[in-house]
Amino acid sequence: MRDRKTNSKFAYEDFIVGEKIPLGPYEVSREEIIEFAEEFDPQPFHLSEEEGRDTLAGGLIASGWHSCSILMRMMCDAYLNNSLSQGAPGIDEVKWLKPIRPGDVLKGNSTVTAKRISRSRPELGIFEIRHELINQHDEIVLTIVNSGMMGLRNPATKAEAE
Repeated sequence: MRDRKTNSKFAYEDFIVGEKIPLGPYEVSREEIIEFAEEFDPQPFHLSEEEGRDTLAGGLIASGWHSCSILMRMMCDAYLNNSLSQGAPGIDEVKWLKPIRPGDVLKGNSTVTAKRISRSRPELGIFEIRHELINQHDEIVLTIVNSGMMGLRNPATKAEAE
């Protein structure tokens, strides 16, 4: 991937199949876990340590949807907010592998697994990407697989972009 210190935005051409784009770090607080849960996923094990203690969670854990939101923030900070991103058509797979707890420090990566130029919109590139969030114990806590849409820097030279 290009050096992020330049002023130009990331374009489709900058995403290389097999390259890992680093994400994070991001420390998860007790307060944000509860705040997210109160608003969007008010299950007891997302709201209090005591309520979560007698569940499979064994204490307070972040909502899976909160973990997806954290990943989204990390992606925006790492590359999306400085890119020609045109969004995503959806998510193919989400796996919550380990609970996220207060104080966890998350890092991760986004890896492009395939890419192509859109046939119907040749100014647009489509890439498949796999994301991982990893906690401070080097345990993978979340994986997501999806496609993304990214503008080409120079659509006139689309053959060079592939």
